[in-house]
Amino acid sequence: MTNEYQIRVTPEVAAQEDRLKRWLADEQGIDERTICGVRILKRSIDARQRQIFVNLKVRIYINEQPHDDEFVRTEYQNVEDRPQVIVVGAGPGGLFAALRLIELGLRPIVLERGKDVHERKKDLANITKTQKVDAESNYCFGEGGAGAYSDGKLYTRSKKRGNTDKILNVFCQHGASTAILADAHPHIGTDRLPKVIEAMRNTIIQSGGEVHFQTKMTQLIINGDKVIGCVADKEYLGPVILATGHSARDVYRYLAEAKVEIEAKGIAVGVRLEHPSHLIDQIQYHSKQGRGRWLPAAEYSMVTQVEGRGVYSFCMCPGGFVIPAATDKEQIVVNGMSPASRGTQWSNSGMVVEVRPEDVDGDGVLKVMTFQEDLERMCWQQGNMKQTAPAQRMTDFINNRLSYDLPKSSYAPGLISSPLHFWLPKMISNRLQEGFKTFGRQAHGFLTNEAALIAVESRTSSPVRIVRDHETLQHVRIQGLFPCGEGAGYAGGIVSAGVDGERCAEAAAQYIFGNGHQD
Repeated sequence: MTNEYQIRVTPEVAAQEDRLKRWLADEQGIDERTICGVRILKRSIDARQRQIFVNLKVRIYINEQPHDDEFVRTEYQNVEDRPQVIVVGAGPGGLFAALRLIELGLRPIVLERGKDVHERKKDLANITKTQKVDAESNYCFGEGGAGAYSDGKLYTRSKKRGNTDKILNVFCQHGASTAILADAHPHIGTDRLPKVIEAMRNTIIQSGGEVHFQTKMTQLIINGDKVIGCVADKEYLGPVILATGHSARDVYRYLAEAKVEIEAKGIAVGVRLEHPSHLIDQIQYHSKQGRGRWLPAAEYSMVTQVEGRGVYSFCMCPGGFVIPAATDKEQIVVNGMSPASRGTQWSNSGMVVEVRPEDVDGDGVLKVMTFQEDLERMCWQQGNMKQTAPAQRMTDFINNRLSYDLPKSSYAPGLISSPLHFWLPKMISNRLQEGFKTFGRQAHGFLTNEAALIAVESRTSSPVRIVRDHETLQHVRIQGLFPCGEGAGYAGGIVSAGVDGERCAEAAAQYIFGNGHQD
């Protein structure tokens, strides 16, 4: 028989299966010898008080071995001879769209401008070695998209739009740890996610789909008011799911020139804030000893309002690295990532300010993107026209003071001291300064010169929304075009992009089968 319990235990008990089994036997009055297995269904840390607890939902197996699967499998049929759908982009939106198309009996043809995950890794290493960025293979472009080598966090608040559990189960089916099904803030890890992505690609190919790398879409094929395919190295015919990611600026320019309806969208802009991880552990766990033996590297979430705009932490990476995330020459962009162990000596987070279209000069649909570009170019100039990132100690930034030296950092290309308070737009720097003061009052020790601000965090989301119909998910004026995921302005993060990819696949299937387009 099986029983399920909601329990609250110390981190030491939660981390050791034998201790947990003993605790359950004592608490529930069960003979420990009859407990054949314990499965953790849900797990979260309660660090609100000095005594830290772990909340668990567990299933115990009494006088029987665990026999049920830890995750729900999806069956993928052979679609080799089925109608095809073109999927532009092999990030989470595109990959989950492709897999869902296979479930629905359609053949995905995936076109990815960058390289596969393994070849891509070499180009990432070259950014540090050569201080140069490959415009088609970097931390944003390539198999897996921006998430493949920038953390693999799977937490999302967008649960109303689709089945987030399905996304996590598909990851598990392709090699991710089943811990992501239990953790309140699931995380695969930068070091493990590439193998999972490769397994997803293999499923697509084994099911009769195609995946083409270094194949960049240059234009859509539009016949009247319908998209009937796209052009890359050749013509690919079929409805198009456009999942190009939030940094495909050439795509946005093409769409604007082709009169495909798009609109300017708000973004968030700021810096990567990097602390010593032991300091964040001490603050969040209310202990000079920090996390100790049984707790993970601590996370935090900060949010406030300053002069009518949100100021908040974004993509927090405990025990992680700050990485160079530019996608072309003459720009510096920073992001964060964590390995599965979250074991480095640093913790970082984006610290960003809400920027709305009305905050930016100009009146074109690409004006927010232009603002992004100008800021990244300015950052590159401040960084000695290399990938050396301009940085400033946190308290110095608050006090409008140049930092004469900088703390040791995880950012591999190197830092250069720069007066961020002076050259960042005042609508950003002034709000960050006030936000940091608020966060310092909320968490004693957070506001410190041991922490560094590293510029510039500017790719939090797409600066453009490709307008689509709410019901059909097609473009508002052009049939057969399904704008998808982060790049289209309808998702933010791996899971929400995956959910949107599945929804776009379902809409494409309805378009094909509902209109009798099965040839």
